Amino acid sequence: MDVLDHADMPFPNSLPDFQHLFPNEAACAAYLENSRWKDGFACPHCGLIGDPFRFAARRSVLRCRSCRKDTSLIIGTVMQGSHMPLTTWFWAAYLVTSQTPGMSAVQFQRQLGLSRYETAFGLMHKLRAGMVRPDRDRIGGLPETHVEADETWVGGRTRGEGRGVHHKILVAAAVEVRHRKPGTKLDKRHDGRYAGRLRLAIVADRSAESLCGFIADAIEPKTMIVTDDWSGYVSLATRGFDHMAVAERGDASVAEKYLPMIHLVFSNLKTWLIGTHHGVSAKHLQAYLNEYQFRFNRRFYPFNAFRSLLGIAGDAAAPTFGELYSGTWQHPISGRCG
Repeated sequence: MDVLDHADMPFPNSLPDFQHLFPNEAACAAYLENSRWKDGFACPHCGLIGDPFRFAARRSVLRCRSCRKDTSLIIGTVMQGSHMPLTTWFWAAYLVTSQTPGMSAVQFQRQLGLSRYETAFGLMHKLRAGMVRPDRDRIGGLPETHVEADETWVGGRTRGEGRGVHHKILVAAAVEVRHRKPGTKLDKRHDGRYAGRLRLAIVADRSAESLCGFIADAIEPKTMIVTDDWSGYVSLATRGFDHMAVAERGDASVAEKYLPMIHLVFSNLKTWLIGTHHGVSAKHLQAYLNEYQFRFNRRFYPFNAFRSLLGIAGDAAAPTFGELYSGTWQHPISGRCG
């Protein structure tokens, strides 16, 4: 199978499928080239359109036949500056995006056959760095949707340091609440509501400055936001949001009725951190939050997630080649997700 004929191919359903599509360095390089230039190589230095020189020992480099200048296929991607084979990068991105619960660095090391844990850990964090772009869209602002926002403590209890002492980290979250189209088999679940896009971030404390600052950065103005009645959210109405505060008072039925999605997100996040990674340090927690958010927002688009993660997406439904960070896509049922 010629990879160049399948730039918009469906996501491989199995490891053998992936091996068939990307069996070697040449296939990976061909895919990178086609992702950037669908109509053939165009030299970024002189503009010549034509077949470039290719090198068996340097598959990621193309040389223009006119100006003789080299162009790297991995410039502007998460692979930039790496001496690791393209096949390793492609396998790594596939494993990260295709495994629904994610992988620990130890599992990652075993699957890729890497000799050192530090190499696997560093590779995973490079991939995580490509999961969030600084200028990403703010969530909310969609018709007939609202956003649930809340905060939670993440981490374990500290032993031997006295009652009430802990080293937990405060994490704020906001998630869109959307409605399924009538007639689906999940209509009765949460009254047809389901989670759209998610934003997660570490915050310094539960003050209005921290919580409202997170919301202002993550959510479109004028969006309806549902929170609990914590005082840190009181000023949202004066900041340009349609704010609804719900007094839970420890009543689980109230939380289930008004804030079901955000509590489900927190529950799944903590289960994922403990079950897959067996806990994470405060130093790297935001990177893991980025990974969870990336997986959650792209759960309908595994192959777009794969291309976005490497920074090589090149079709209308995904970011163009050269963008290191991910974009947004349109899902026929759920709407925009990214």
